[in-house]
Amino acid sequence: MTEQPQNAYARAGVDIDAADTAIELMKGWVAKASRPEVIGGLGGFAGLFDASALTSYTRPLLATSTDGVGTKVAIAQAMDKHDTIGFDLVGMVVDDLVVCGAEPLFMTDYIATGRVVPERIAAIVKGIAEACIEAGCALVGGETAEHPGLLAPDEYDVAGAATGVVEADRLLGPGRVRPGDAVIALASSGLHSNGYSLVRHVLLQEAGWALDRDVPELGRTLGEELLEPTRIFAKACLALADHTEVHAMAHVTGGGLAANLARVLPVELRATLERGTWNPQPVFDLVRRVGDLSQDDLEATLNCGVGMVVLCPPDSVDPALHLAEGLGLKAWVAGQVDVDPDQASTVRLTGQHPDW
Repeated sequence: MTEQPQNAYARAGVDIDAADTAIELMKGWVAKASRPEVIGGLGGFAGLFDASALTSYTRPLLATSTDGVGTKVAIAQAMDKHDTIGFDLVGMVVDDLVVCGAEPLFMTDYIATGRVVPERIAAIVKGIAEACIEAGCALVGGETAEHPGLLAPDEYDVAGAATGVVEADRLLGPGRVRPGDAVIALASSGLHSNGYSLVRHVLLQEAGWALDRDVPELGRTLGEELLEPTRIFAKACLALADHTEVHAMAHVTGGGLAANLARVLPVELRATLERGTWNPQPVFDLVRRVGDLSQDDLEATLNCGVGMVVLCPPDSVDPALHLAEGLGLKAWVAGQVDVDPDQASTVRLTGQHPDW
């Protein structure tokens, strides 16, 4: 049998057939990550969402957010495990929406790769779809782009964008925060998706550790720890806003706890957090010790065990903690908001973690 000649695009390194196969493999997962408002299915030029659902709002405000997962993709590629990176992507995007009280409605993703391997693309989208289900939003579409010559054959990057909605009079943020508000911390699942350039530099490059190295204090291999998926707080945060009085929330991502909490404080208020109220997961102390990093450097880069903070009045603290516990989240009062003109920084962390 005579072999069929490749078309020009294939000779340039772009495999349309592989892309079509990837779409077929991912269809089932995308179909599961839906909502009643979604119109049509995978394959159109645009995802459709029935906006008539918003007529129940008095003054609906649309919120939008976009993000990626940074250099954590290098860990997934090195371990050839691609079905969890989607949780990192969705968590980074939708949890930026919920801090203003917005319910995530739908999301789209973008995957750029040097070579389309259908099974790998399907695994990535499977993780994104599962995470969308956990967040309560629909995955209405996406794009997979093959970039030979720009990316190596087994390299890829992922990004996404989401849209949510919040009733105007329920919008959370600095305008609601008052002196005396408690700062409730919600535990992260680990590193989440920020600071991986630092973590990789310290553990993989400077210390020369292998990803398959067993690390006793972690209770698993280094690679397994570094691929721990980002915890998605969306449903829990919306439940807290619905059933308790919440004034503001902050998603702890790049820049660490203090910098992200400062974003939701009015200019005249300060927050003081007590490190003694929690112990970060062992991976944070590991990076600190192996890299001989100062606490300031660590806290300015990593979440140090806190993935989300919730600001609420004192009489909402117990109901909020009880609700968070019922949802399977570790939560605690980490500090308080006050008027303190003598405090130089907007957010101050005091004391020391118990086991450090």
